Amino acid sequence: MKDYFFLIPVALALGAIALGAFMWSLRSGQYDDLAGAAERILFENRDGPDDTTSAHADKPPHGN
Repeated sequence: MKDYFFLIPVALALGAIALGAFMWSLRSGQYDDLAGAAERILFENRDGPDDTTSAHADKPPHGN
């Protein structure tokens, strides 16, 4: 029975920490653009190089 008097405050403290972390993430804008990440995967990435195969064109394949 003494263990419960120790575990209940620990559980409440962990719950309060989790609630605080969730409230911090809400205030910092983590959930502002929920549709953007879902739509971003459907479109081509235009931030990287245009052709990645040309960088390795002059190197012979492995095994030769």
